[in-house]
Amino acid sequence: MDTATHMLRTGRQGPLFEVQMALRDLRASGERIDLAWSLAWHDVVSRYRGSILGPLWITLSMGLMILGIGVLWGELFRVPIQTFIPFVAVGIVFFGTVTTTINEGCETFVSAAGMLSQTALPMLTFVWRTVLRNLIYLGHHLVIVLGVLVYFGYWQSANYPIALLGVVFLVANIAWISLLLGIISARFRDIPQIVQSITQAAAIMTPVFWLPDRIPERYHLILDLNPFYHLLEAVRAPLLGKGVAPHSEMYVASFRMAQAPLIEDTTPPDLAEALRADDAARRRREAEVELANRGKFVPLDV
Repeated sequence: MDTATHMLRTGRQGPLFEVQMALRDLRASGERIDLAWSLAWHDVVSRYRGSILGPLWITLSMGLMILGIGVLWGELFRVPIQTFIPFVAVGIVFFGTVTTTINEGCETFVSAAGMLSQTALPMLTFVWRTVLRNLIYLGHHLVIVLGVLVYFGYWQSANYPIALLGVVFLVANIAWISLLLGIISARFRDIPQIVQSITQAAAIMTPVFWLPDRIPERYHLILDLNPFYHLLEAVRAPLLGKGVAPHSEMYVASFRMAQAPLIEDTTPPDLAEALRADDAARRRREAEVELANRGKFVPLDV
């Protein structure tokens, strides 16, 4: 099939046009970042409406988990608490942000199908909504990190500019991963379950609850090929007064640069239309169920 026939049948107008459309959507979503923030804030407020502590309940439970794991597992692994608790605290907080954002990113466009079918908002607005919502939660959890760093004296040796740069790279990477998975999940509804299984396995394979220097040399490939480890290390190492390994810096940067061709090859041009059709089908099924409950079932697609 020649290029002209392929473009005519699929509706695609070439890679350059798709890149221009993606950049246009990115620019438009950047101009409406206030809307994404409002949607994210509304999600948080709606979830904890009527609660006294709100999101701080998650922070409280996470703090208790860090304390329990840090004390008990520190004794089991023969690691001083002064070393293990800060390591676990930073790891759990930022690893939780990464996995939660990625898991929720799978439902980014599916959950926003109603708005996408009725408005002409940039599609990346809903990706920023997912990312910003989890950054709000991260802001609450940073209380734990700051408290641990101050209590154990790491705040004096922490390299805050490098850690902030690591957070920027972390957010950039989880944003494009959420976008990619959101696009795929809009077509294949088994993807969220697969991603959730992968993130659960990653929690064990990534040094969140165990020190990377305790792993035998022959198993270091688990660390070298683990993107979660490199994303986490880019933030945790400078906060604990250590340097980021050069291969981790290169991995995180190259991981971020690799996103453009992946999204370009995966993004269907009719994603919004597919979501609108899915939303219409869902509404039709709900109407059929309502009519059936009234004893007046009439197939709406006849």
